[in-house]
Amino acid sequence: MNIRILGCSGSIAQGCRTTSFLLDDDVLIDAGTGVGDLTLDELARIDHILLSHSHLDHVLGVPLMADSVMRRRQGRAPIQVHALPETLQVLRQHLFNDRLWPDFTRLPSASQPVLQLRPLAIGQTLHLGAAQRAIDVLPAAHAVPACGYAVNAPSGRSWVYTGDTGPNPALWAALAGRSVAQLVIEVAFAESERAIAADSHHHCPSSLADELRHVPDGTDVLLTHIKPGELDTIRAELAQRLPGRRLQALAAGQTLHLD
Repeated sequence: MNIRILGCSGSIAQGCRTTSFLLDDDVLIDAGTGVGDLTLDELARIDHILLSHSHLDHVLGVPLMADSVMRRRQGRAPIQVHALPETLQVLRQHLFNDRLWPDFTRLPSASQPVLQLRPLAIGQTLHLGAAQRAIDVLPAAHAVPACGYAVNAPSGRSWVYTGDTGPNPALWAALAGRSVAQLVIEVAFAESERAIAADSHHHCPSSLADELRHVPDGTDVLLTHIKPGELDTIRAELAQRLPGRRLQALAAGQTLHLD
């Protein structure tokens, strides 16, 4: 399995795209601004979108993508948008409401829409695509209802994406006993904004360092959701707290492999 990093920044600036990961060529995990780097043909091949939560930097690609691919996907099954019920309710009420954006769950027709909204639950395992890849829904601790995902390879190893989260004991309980090859975990703010991080249920270096005590040294820890311009500061602050611990910041355009 391949996971292409389309976006992994906490906001936008030149070269910074918000969260979106492409699993193989047909499953999108979050739909931030990075989706816009896909070709039209690549967009049209996506059959499933997994959303971690309702915040704009993770969902804004969904309505724009629906508009782009609607004509190319005529006669095909709707794109399945999987998310917590609370997230789907936000999409229905505030996005696909024919005021902010057309309701693509009824277009081009109510009987054959381009999008279909599918609720999921923490602890559920999804089996998606022709390969029936197993993806577990993990708990997240954010300012709105949120989740993360674990993509499970046939080898028994997992790629884990925490979603936006602050300190989260439930996550480590859910991962207990699992072989995690790669952990994609957020650190949105530098230590100078620790109070903002806590209030918004994001990580800063001190809270992330505390959380990583749960992660074995052999796990690849991949940092995501760093705010533009903060990478060097956050790296230095993490190095002070975790000397010798190898941490890698994700970059758009990378491809990760999971065997």
